[in-house]
Amino acid sequence: MCKDCGCSITDSAMAHSHGDEEGHDHSHQHQKAHEHLHHNPQLNDAKTISVIQKILDKNDHEAEHNRQHFDKKGILGINLMSSPGSGKTTLLEHMADVADFKFGVVEGDLETNRDADRLKEKGIPAMQIQTGSACHLDAFMVHKGLHDMPLNELDVCFVENVGNLVCPASYDVGTHLNIVLVSVPEGEDKIAKYPVMFRQADLVLITKTDLLPYFNYDIENEKAEARRIKPNVDILEVNINDKESIQSVVEWINFKRKMRG
Repeated sequence: MCKDCGCSITDSAMAHSHGDEEGHDHSHQHQKAHEHLHHNPQLNDAKTISVIQKILDKNDHEAEHNRQHFDKKGILGINLMSSPGSGKTTLLEHMADVADFKFGVVEGDLETNRDADRLKEKGIPAMQIQTGSACHLDAFMVHKGLHDMPLNELDVCFVENVGNLVCPASYDVGTHLNIVLVSVPEGEDKIAKYPVMFRQADLVLITKTDLLPYFNYDIENEKAEARRIKPNVDILEVNINDKESIQSVVEWINFKRKMRG
């Protein structure tokens, strides 16, 4: 993330790993965006909004390119989003024991390879993207990660986004579906406070439900809140100590795979 303007699309993310002319153009556009933003401290300035829109348009174009990668290979792309510590990586680890499809993960974190290493120990192909200070993955980062994934061997590719309930909801990374996790220990207010994220969800997973006896958490109220924000959203309860709850997630994904043919 740019320390001056807050833009999270870095020069390295904007450039293709190929180093082609298009990649140089992305970097040039990003630099131009910085110049405009730094000279317009009011973020609601019309010129600033126009520049930000151009950056998002570039991202959306790259996201569509990523979807074409998935479609060409017959892969279902799923974006996993949540706040830190809600259980994204743990869910994937346990899914490896029950899933009847082959999946890989493009893993996003600010620093370290810890989550990717955990997944690799389970035999899951994983590519770590270190974003530095960027609070989410964008389509360019994911594109770079896909080039290091064995796509010909996969049925599903997860993008495990940076832990954050704000920014990831605004950036299309080129997946087909969004799964948003919210854990019981986070408290009852997360869905109501971060509606943009949950409005993007195709599936909401309420995780760590084995802790319900220890927290003041009205799970039925939270389900109702999620459906108020998005009436047709699917919701599942997940407890990693309950194999059937993990199997339910696998079955949901298989249903979506069949729907796509």
